[in-house]
Amino acid sequence: MNENNPKNSTHSDESGDTQLEIAKYLRSHQTDAEQRLWYHLRAHRFMDLKFKRQLPIGRYIVDFVCLEYRLIIEADGGQHGDEADSLRNAWLKTQGFTILRFWNHDILQQTEAVLERMRGTLLELQKQAQVEESKNDS
Repeated sequence: MNENNPKNSTHSDESGDTQLEIAKYLRSHQTDAEQRLWYHLRAHRFMDLKFKRQLPIGRYIVDFVCLEYRLIIEADGGQHGDEADSLRNAWLKTQGFTILRFWNHDILQQTEAVLERMRGTLLELQKQAQVEESKNDS
C-alpha cells in the first residue's frame, strides 16, 4: 500500500476529507474481491459474527473487521507489501488485532479456501478468548 492510498491515510487529506468520508467512499466503490467477501460476511452470514467494512481504526481504514474477536481481513491488490503496510500491520497488532491478508485473485478464484482460512483463524481466536475468560473466572 502506498502513502497515497486512502486506506493508509491520516485523519484528513489535503482536500479536507475526513476518515469517515473516505470510508464511506470506499464502501460505495468496492473492488470485485471486496464485494465477494462482503457478500459472505454481511448480516451475520459468516459464523453468525458481525463484521464491519471499511472501518477507521486509528489513522487507518481496514477492509473488514470482526470487533468481537479483533480480526481484520484485508483484500489486497498489487499495491500491497511495502514498508507502509508493515508499519500499518505493526500498529494494528499493538492494538490487539489479528490481521489476515488475501490477494484479490485468491478471493475471486479460491473463495472457499479463503473462507476456510478465516474460519480456522476465528475458531482459534474463539478458543483463546474462552481460555482467557476461564482464567479470569478462577
